[in-house]
Amino acid sequence: MRHCLRRWPSPTALRWMAGVACALALTGCTTTSSSTSTDGSRTSGASSEQGDNDRRARVRLELASAYFARGQTDTALDEVRQALAADPQFGDAYNLRGLIYGSMGNAPLAEESFRRALQLNAHDADAMHNYGWFLCQQRRFDEAQAQFGQAVAQPQYRGQPRTLLAQGVCQARAGQLAEAERTLLRAYEFDPSNPTTAVNLAEVLYQRAEYERARFYIGRVNAQPEQSSAQTLWLAARVENKLGNRQGVQQFGTELRNRFPQAPETLALERGRFDE
Repeated sequence: MRHCLRRWPSPTALRWMAGVACALALTGCTTTSSSTSTDGSRTSGASSEQGDNDRRARVRLELASAYFARGQTDTALDEVRQALAADPQFGDAYNLRGLIYGSMGNAPLAEESFRRALQLNAHDADAMHNYGWFLCQQRRFDEAQAQFGQAVAQPQYRGQPRTLLAQGVCQARAGQLAEAERTLLRAYEFDPSNPTTAVNLAEVLYQRAEYERARFYIGRVNAQPEQSSAQTLWLAARVENKLGNRQGVQQFGTELRNRFPQAPETLALERGRFDE
């Protein structure tokens, strides 16, 4: 497991929102239509055709999401196009298209897609979340914070922890460490079992010279071997170094060398680069 730590511009754990913590909600959408026809059979036939189109669009979007998760972006885009051919008003398809174009580095088409998704559904918190992360990657921090804030404020939105996590990381990128701490604490309160939140919170606290508190949060992650990584062990060693605990540095250093002998963090340890 990789966690986003010191290198705020390229966090692995929060790379484009196809991962577990930032998954796109493929709930589909329903298009309703009205008819002034007095022919009941004709109206029923149009409704049935619309229902078939909706189903085709949802199936295509599910396929697109699966291809995107496997890194097959061209195939994913083709499936999105077919979803939109079946239902041109399918906001979720534009949302996913924004993610795909963003992952490909095509910022203009990514932004156009997110904007279109929100035009179709102004209350789509998932689109707000994804658009906010896109804006953060573009270093448009104020606009990103506005999108995150709107997403969190949506009634019945269940993705608050992941959005607060993304918002906190974005604030840290912007150098707003006090704000990042507050936001990540909120995310942690929602889901204290999320190691990515704990690691990012510990890193922010380390940057703010809150070493005892950083020790607490990174300690919870490293206490679970399946959650620890070269990055988490290195952060723990750096914290202990700041606290003047040479025994702690040695303990985490030994584990780092044994488990991740080729990791960049191990090389930094060997060279004593605790403050880089």
